[in-house]
Amino acid sequence: MSELSPETVAALTDAGWRPRRSVDVDAWRAHFEAAGCVMSPAAEEFLSRFGGLDVRIGGPGLERAREPFDLEPMLCDGEEDRFVDLSRSMGRDLFPVGVFGALRYFLGIDENAEIYLIETEVRSFGRMPGAMDAMVQGRMPVLVEVPE
Repeated sequence: MSELSPETVAALTDAGWRPRRSVDVDAWRAHFEAAGCVMSPAAEEFLSRFGGLDVRIGGPGLERAREPFDLEPMLCDGEEDRFVDLSRSMGRDLFPVGVFGALRYFLGIDENAEIYLIETEVRSFGRMPGAMDAMVQGRMPVLVEVPE
């Protein structure tokens, strides 16, 4: 994961992020892996850098309204089956990373550092670091066709 845009750095900094930030991911790993989710190295890196941040943004964005997101995986507690089922269907290791839009959507990351918006459908913000920029800047996530 390389460079974030200055706008994204500002939003993350307002939420308490700092360069070289590192948080312990062991409790998240233990909780969700016990239910069948797989924490890939990309998920571990993402959560160690950004886990626990509550990004309070709003207003007009580039393609849609900017919405707050909270990178606390435990906000996905109880949705483990959803992540496990989607992982099987998509052929990816989706790991919960938080919620988007005032708890309306779940956020997951795969082994390629691609960030997904999950509800009744699945959409992609793309791979990191562009995915974080897309969330902060109000870009429209792309619909993902999920095999049944």
